[in-house]
Amino acid sequence: MREFQIGENDAGQRADKFLQKACPALPKSLLYKTFRKRDVKLNGKRISAETVLAAGDVLAVYLPDDVLQVKPRSTALRPLPPPEIVYEDAQICVMKKPVNLPVHADGKGSADTLAGRFLYDLAEHGCYDPSAEQSFSPALCNRLDRNTEGLVIGAKTAEALRCMNEKIRSGEVTKKYLCITSAVPEQRKMTADAYHRRLEGQKAEISQFPRDGFHPIRTGYEVLGAHDGIALLRVTLYTGRTHQIRAHLASLGFPVLGDVKYGDLAANRKWHAPHQLLAACDLTFDFSDAPCALFGLRGKHFSYTPDFCAEYGFKI
Repeated sequence: MREFQIGENDAGQRADKFLQKACPALPKSLLYKTFRKRDVKLNGKRISAETVLAAGDVLAVYLPDDVLQVKPRSTALRPLPPPEIVYEDAQICVMKKPVNLPVHADGKGSADTLAGRFLYDLAEHGCYDPSAEQSFSPALCNRLDRNTEGLVIGAKTAEALRCMNEKIRSGEVTKKYLCITSAVPEQRKMTADAYHRRLEGQKAEISQFPRDGFHPIRTGYEVLGAHDGIALLRVTLYTGRTHQIRAHLASLGFPVLGDVKYGDLAANRKWHAPHQLLAACDLTFDFSDAPCALFGLRGKHFSYTPDFCAEYGFKI
């Protein structure tokens, strides 16, 4: 039998989810069999897998210790450069990710990631102790491609992570981008609907009509300026599919300049674009009136102008 004292960052999740994280060697089949046999107790009372934990609870699991090996608690994090912080409070951190830094480890084998910088910086400032956590690590709430710069939200607590993810899912976080395209749209302002599919290891596909395996997407844009066959666009994401902006704009006939996957390679060479000229540079927390742990962020807005705008002759 093993007992777990539930801490603040363990609270708010189901008992089965906590045990899967805290005891990764425990087979799922055995875990749920244990719940069915009523061999899991919370504060001395038998519970179901769906029971939500609270801080201060004591969770007891009646299984041999060899299958309840707890997650190894690392005490050291790889030293990394600090992230560029735009905003920080006790719950979240808004960071600016540079080009060529992955948010998480990817197939290119980089040991330096934004997630790693975030964790190391929190540990260095005493905001995170990996040896004290049973089931939680601070995490990023949104992703950007390696070669897209921009604002990324990091959650410092489990409650903040749950709340922010829910706000993003419900459309209460507005993300806007600036990009330069290798052609000028005929319409100065437009909201475009389409259908998107991306199979593992392949480029995203865009269809103008519903098809099996495709999901609806919506992308809005406004032309802020144009010269010499290129344009500066402000793009609003209403849905968040992988490579959505890059693939969708390319399908509309004005791909992102510098994009080697979906772009115009001849235009990329002509303009000496070193990478895709795309930045997630505008973030607004459009939270509803409903109270939540992050309610203090309601109405906050963060933005910056990427350097490539001036470099390619655009003023905002």
